[in-house]
Amino acid sequence: MAEARSDGVRQDQFLSVVTREEATARFQRHLHLAPLGEERVPMARALGRVLATTVVAPIDVPGFDRSNVDGFAVRAQDTHGAAEEDPRPLQLTGEVLAPGVAPRATIGAGSATAVATGGMLPRGADAVAMIEYTEVDESGGLTVARAVAPGENVSQAGTDIARGETVLREGQVLGSREIGVLAALGLAEVAVWRRPRVAILSTGNEIVAPGAELPPGAVYDSNAAILAAAVEELGGEPVMLGIVRDDEAALRAALARALREDAVVLSGGTSKGVGDLSYRVVAGLGEPGIVAHGVALKPGKPVCLAVVQGRPVAILPGFPTSAVFTFHEFVAPVLRAWAGLPAERRATLRARVPLRINSERGRTEYMLVGMIEGPSGWLAYPMGKGSGSVTTFSAADGFFAIDRHTEIVDAGTEVEVQLLSAGLRLADLVCIGSHCTGLDALVGELMRAGWTAKTLHVGSMGGVHAARRGECDIAGVHLMDPATGTYNRHLLTPELELVPGYGRMQGIVYRPGDPRFAGRDVAGAVAAALADADCTLVNRNAGSGTRVLIDRLLDGRRPAGCGVQTKSHNAVAAAVRLGRADWGVAIDTVARDYGLAFIPLQEERYDFLVPRARRDRPAVAAFVALLADPAVRAILERMGFRP
Repeated sequence: MAEARSDGVRQDQFLSVVTREEATARFQRHLHLAPLGEERVPMARALGRVLATTVVAPIDVPGFDRSNVDGFAVRAQDTHGAAEEDPRPLQLTGEVLAPGVAPRATIGAGSATAVATGGMLPRGADAVAMIEYTEVDESGGLTVARAVAPGENVSQAGTDIARGETVLREGQVLGSREIGVLAALGLAEVAVWRRPRVAILSTGNEIVAPGAELPPGAVYDSNAAILAAAVEELGGEPVMLGIVRDDEAALRAALARALREDAVVLSGGTSKGVGDLSYRVVAGLGEPGIVAHGVALKPGKPVCLAVVQGRPVAILPGFPTSAVFTFHEFVAPVLRAWAGLPAERRATLRARVPLRINSERGRTEYMLVGMIEGPSGWLAYPMGKGSGSVTTFSAADGFFAIDRHTEIVDAGTEVEVQLLSAGLRLADLVCIGSHCTGLDALVGELMRAGWTAKTLHVGSMGGVHAARRGECDIAGVHLMDPATGTYNRHLLTPELELVPGYGRMQGIVYRPGDPRFAGRDVAGAVAAALADADCTLVNRNAGSGTRVLIDRLLDGRRPAGCGVQTKSHNAVAAAVRLGRADWGVAIDTVARDYGLAFIPLQEERYDFLVPRARRDRPAVAAFVALLADPAVRAILERMGFRP
């Protein structure tokens, strides 16, 4: 295997990257894709399990002719012609048939028996007269003031379920309704497929269990939680084996324990860097061992697939989105087959991409998208947070594949989106534009009132374009008109309305005590930063309102770090707090949250553009009303905004 050297660090190279189809074929070739065997479980533990056998009714349900109402069991012919002005007299037998009581008397001509809802119909009766249309006199005689037809108000034996009828089939997932059917048949337990047990390991010195203190450079272990939940969703049973440090002996011991289960899933350590141990340890565990390492996918190229002792072992990339994608691509089909579930068939939608997308040639790229219904059909907005994002997969509605030979997907291109859920529920309110924590608070209040919302953060100009195309309900913007110094009104067209939002203060953020900024005004701080070649700026993305301010501030000058662009105020603050940059421009509320010092630069307006065609939609009206609500305005003020 060839090696590449960079600054003294060795990294093995992926020399045999294979296609997704080839990796799947190699992996499944060594596995028996059939249910693992059946077991019987009590009904109390059957929810969500998969039936291992077809269920045939051993009894009739109901098992007797049953009254559907409170009334009197009669012969229908004895009530013929009955009416309020001409009731029919009948003689009561004296029995009262409550549920569970077996009748003794037979209904003959001119007789009737009182029966409650659910009671057993006596021999001779073929209908039940409702109590509302009857009257019992003092001598015990009965009059019926409304005729009934044969079978009226009666459920005959076997009309719900007949003995010998197939009621549930092998492979059905047992929900509450199915369990109710089984209970009605008198079954105390049921045969289901055994759930595959999947050992889950996280690897890496930087991984910390949720709840523990987070040291610098460490990340919480989100992958284990995601994968465990995914295993359960697929009918499996996760076996959580915790975090293993980058220690070969410890990893070998953990894998020995993991291989007692049906399958093993690791995350991390699959790349070919010098510190990546997982694939090296798995490679020595036995035949056939690693069958694919490196797949032409994005995200997910480093995925490593192996079979050891007849058990699948998948080493997934450490980045969350990559881990989830490769799990569903390679591991999920195996677990579905073992759990007795059919192959997944995802619903699809044809949609257009509203933005130009660049892709890397040589790898099939799965692009996660949020689905928006525009004036001319469905739109697939790229989520755009990368494979390291935890939230991308959870916020996405679906994904589409970009062929490995394609480098550019032009705006307007039609694609086929595979939905991540069985159905796509449209949000009541679609927000596209600039991110703001004030908007987060407003959307939270809206959702507490029962509305649903989807927010896509694409910058102010992205929001302007989406609003002009009628693709969103509101667009959060904060763009200054260079000619007048005013905000947002220059963006209006006859098709757009401006809904006033709130003011917020933009300024320079820096770590407290930095002498290059402390005690200086804006001009002095910028001059000091530019005079120090080591003073690094964290920039904002082109098209954002903050970037317009930064460009005016720099006036063509390019300090160190100018090319590093982030997409939110929080990302700017995080870069400065962690020391990756020394200064940036963000709003004062975020600076305060991150414990940073702040030099006021300019008060700006964060407002909302609303397409007039969508102004009267109920969710838009509710959002606008929130902005005028004194309680909500108080929340914004406490956050540091100025409604």
